[in-house]
Order: sequence, then structure tokens, then C-alpha cells
Amino acid sequence: MPLTLEGWLELLEQRHTQTIQLGLERVAEVRTRLGPDPEAVVITVGGTNGKGSCCAMLEAILLAEGYRVGCYTSPHLLHYNERVRLDGKDVADDALIAGFAAVEAARGDTPLTYFEHGTLAAWSIFCTAKPEVIILEVGLGGRLDAVNVFDADCALVTSIALDHMDYLGSTRDAIGFEKAGIFRAGRPAVCGDPQPPATLLAHAAAVGAQLWVSGRDFGFGGDRQQWGYWRYPAPSVHGALVKRGGLAYPALRGANQLLNAAAVMTVLDSLRDRVPVSMQAIREGLMLVDAPGRFQTLAGRPVVVLDVAHNPQAAGVLAENLGNMGFHPETWAVFGMLEDKDVEGVVALMKNRVDHWLLAALPAPRGLGAEALAGRMRAAGIEGDIRCHASPMEAYVAAQQGAQEGDRIVVFGSFMTVADVLAAVKAARH
Repeated sequence: MPLTLEGWLELLEQRHTQTIQLGLERVAEVRTRLGPDPEAVVITVGGTNGKGSCCAMLEAILLAEGYRVGCYTSPHLLHYNERVRLDGKDVADDALIAGFAAVEAARGDTPLTYFEHGTLAAWSIFCTAKPEVIILEVGLGGRLDAVNVFDADCALVTSIALDHMDYLGSTRDAIGFEKAGIFRAGRPAVCGDPQPPATLLAHAAAVGAQLWVSGRDFGFGGDRQQWGYWRYPAPSVHGALVKRGGLAYPALRGANQLLNAAAVMTVLDSLRDRVPVSMQAIREGLMLVDAPGRFQTLAGRPVVVLDVAHNPQAAGVLAENLGNMGFHPETWAVFGMLEDKDVEGVVALMKNRVDHWLLAALPAPRGLGAEALAGRMRAAGIEGDIRCHASPMEAYVAAQQGAQEGDRIVVFGSFMTVADVLAAVKAARH
């Protein structure tokens, strides 16, 4: 077996060339060989956009209350260790190596993808560390994702939009059904999408989940200074409202974060008998929460915004958030996307916010070359200043050279795009 984390990651990448292979049978088979599960409350978070932000909020609030928390998310930005966190800190290489080795010993001849092996390794780490609460972020879809092999005590679906259509279907109804697959009979389920497709509602009813829907069973309101949360005593039971007001805005920027925060508070309320959380912890957690790459603004001039928006719904939110930032004479976009993403849908929503497009080539096999990206943009009717660069970092350097102090630079389109620039920024500071 490899002796280093880099060795393990290389082995897993080379061993199973099919990156995505949906299905739970193989994962469930290996999971049973890993031994007994930890006695922890499990929260599973799925959805098209907002998963990372919701996981970060849940983690921050629960840590503020004093719980021991394990959190598994994907993908990572700079280091694989970011995917597995214990008590608010990325786990060390040694823990990951032990987790990968435990899965390797348990799997026998059962093939696992890179993501499946990593998911089971994270679970093995949690089995050893025994946190009180485990937060699991779905990788793709929900029903057939490796994370769904673990039963959630509460499941949260943040939003439903068109993405990963090759795997999940080409309509919101098809995708909504896949997302709803993380719901469990007799257990609370929260939907942060105010307009969920009928398939999500039907599946929740079919399995007997206790479904809370944003705008129907819970919600929020606010002004420029503070916001408030409300919910009914039980899903679809419109009795006396439970209200919590005077809340400070989350540290995560963007109007959509209140939608996420309200869903997170509903998750915690649904689990209050097992993991009670005080309003003080909620306030502290929302004030301190950090999720790199989610409308992350870097200090300095020109202002730099990093956002992993890579589908039309996320691009629409990014465009709205940029519109709320105040006046900047010009916006320079460092933009790189994967080949299977809806480039046309993303640029249609961002075109009125961008003055200069600095296109970045992303690596094969999934990444789009800069010239190919430019071709798709021009075919979609995007005109003006479009320049091609060999990498996100090269595009970012060009943006810095071209932008004036009062301008802004927006880096978006893919986790890869943001990660490359974030790594360069951090290297320059050290």
C-alpha cells in the first residue's frame, strides 16, 4: 500500500478510469466490512447549489455549541485534506492514509471509484474519531450517490436546477427525484428550494419523510441591518409560528445565503431533541462561518471575487450579488469551464456584468480549452473584449495588469478555475 497521501490519490486515480459510476451496491458491500458505525447524528446535504455553504453553516453552529463534528465535503479547492474535517480542522495526512488503507483492506475484489473510496475512507475516519454529529455532502445527485449508503437522521436538499444532466436527467422533475433519494422514512427532510418539483414532494410523501419546504413550512425576512427566521411547529401543520428575530447576517456574502441559513436552522430545529442548539450558538456560528470560493471577496484594490459558480442557477445568483456590490467602473472576468457544463446558459446570465472576458484553459479530459470556450461564447452572441490564456493563473495576472484600482476582478466558472487563482494568491502572500 502507498505510504503517502499523494501515493494513494495517484493510485485511486489510475485504478478506476471511470470517474462517476452511480450505484450503491458495491459501496454498501464494502461499508459492512468496515465495522460498526459511530453513534452519531448524521445530516446529509444534497442539492444543485448551496451544499457547501450549508455544510459550513451547520459545522460552524454545531462547533459553537460545543459538539464534536465530522464533516465530509467535495470537491476540494487546494488540498484533498479539505474534504474531511474533524472539529473544524482538516484531517492530517496520516488519518487519510489510515482511512484509505482500511477501505483497501475491506474491499477485497470489489471495485470502487475515486469518490467512493474517498467517501468510505472519510466514514472510516469518523468511526475512529467518534464525533457526535456527522455532516455528509452528496457528490452528485443523491439517490445513487455513495454518500446515500449512510442513513440520514435529517436530509437537506438545498436547490434543484439543471446540472449533471447526463447522469441525472434533463428536467427539474427528473433531477428532483434523484435529489429526494436521500430522504428517509419517518425522519425529517428539509427542502431549501421554494419551488421544488412535484417529484421531490411526491417521493417524500411516498417514503413517509417529514418534509419541511422553504416558504411553506419555514422562511425568513429582513432589512439591511438584520433578519428573522420563522417556521411552523411541524411540516404542513400551520399552527402558531415559531419566530426568531434580530439575527445578524451570515459571514458568507450574498443574498442567497439567507435562504441557506433558514434551511440550516430548520435542520437544527428538526433535530433539537437529539442535538439541542442555543440561539447564541446559531448567532456565533453564522457570524464566524467560512466557505472559501463562495462569493469570497479578497481584500485590496482592485477588489477580487472568487465564486465556484458553474451552472446557470449559480451564475444567476453571482450576477445578482455582483449587482449589489456597489459601483465599479469595469469588471474583469477570469472564466474557465468544464466541457460538459452549460457555457451558454452561464454567460447569458453574466454578460451584462462583465466588460472584459479573460478565458482560461482547464486541463483535459473534462476541461475546455480557452479557444474552444471563446468559440462557444461567440456562438452564443457574446461580443466585446474576449482574450484567451493558457491557465486561470495566467488570466488572473492579465486581469491584474489591466484592471484599475476601482475595478473588480471576478474569478468563476469551475472549482478548478477558482482553485488555481486561490493557490496563486496564497503563494504570493507567503
